[in-house]
Amino acid sequence: MIEIRDLQLLSALARHRHFAKAAEECGISQPAFSMRIRNLEDRLGVSIVRRANRFQGLTEEGAMIVQRARRILDDTKALEQQVLAVKGEITGTLILGVIPTAIAFTGHLIKHLRDAHPRIVTRIETLSSTVIQYRLDEGSIDAGVTYGDSIGTDLRRVQPLYEETYVLLVPTHMTDETGPIPWGRVAEFPLSLLEPQMQNRRILDRIFAEHGLHPDVVAETSGFSASMVMACEGLAATVVPHVLVRALGDLTGTRVLPLVDPVVSKPICLATLIREPELPTVDALRDVVTSLEQ
Repeated sequence: MIEIRDLQLLSALARHRHFAKAAEECGISQPAFSMRIRNLEDRLGVSIVRRANRFQGLTEEGAMIVQRARRILDDTKALEQQVLAVKGEITGTLILGVIPTAIAFTGHLIKHLRDAHPRIVTRIETLSSTVIQYRLDEGSIDAGVTYGDSIGTDLRRVQPLYEETYVLLVPTHMTDETGPIPWGRVAEFPLSLLEPQMQNRRILDRIFAEHGLHPDVVAETSGFSASMVMACEGLAATVVPHVLVRALGDLTGTRVLPLVDPVVSKPICLATLIREPELPTVDALRDVVTSLEQ
């Protein structure tokens, strides 16, 4: 019989595409990990992994096995949660993929989820919108908080959360202004922005291009924390979602200036797969989102 543990290892390998990283996630040594994958191949009589000096991808049979393995793991997870739900308690780990701009709102969302279901443990992974869609479809995350206009609704359920708008967080010594400023002024400041592959950065680059602006980008980061620290230290300004600075409150040494001409907004949503049976933890999260809408 194939063991569930073997399927978990195989799913991790397909996700990381690296034996050492997959073994680390699964909490076993790399030699033991590799041995279990080889034993699984021997048991099934097929090659699952294409090997050379390093992981070279899955064979055609391996890709099919991983796809079925993820369905089995998903059903197993749903079964475990449903058994506990029958007893009157919703418990388990809920894995959320969240774009960097929505981290602050997600904290607010999880507070309401914990208030309603204190035994749900939430794991938050900061991911790009592209990776969220891929990870959601492969079943390695349970839900995504992402841009509503970047995720398809085929086989997915999308619930609107809020409209993302933007402000300029700028060191006080760089400007005396306190009110809204046009996007055209943003290019006058040294800027720290997200990396070019992030959806938020692509949104900003599109705005700059549409207005013929050539911003002075002095730093690029994978998240907002470093850029906001640079603003507080007086090194650079940054463009951040309004919801983020509202959650953090006053940031010493900075001014928060709403951006206008144009006022740009992007829909943020909760995306989940349409499953049967559904994970009780995902149902609970959807219910919380619905309650916040009312």
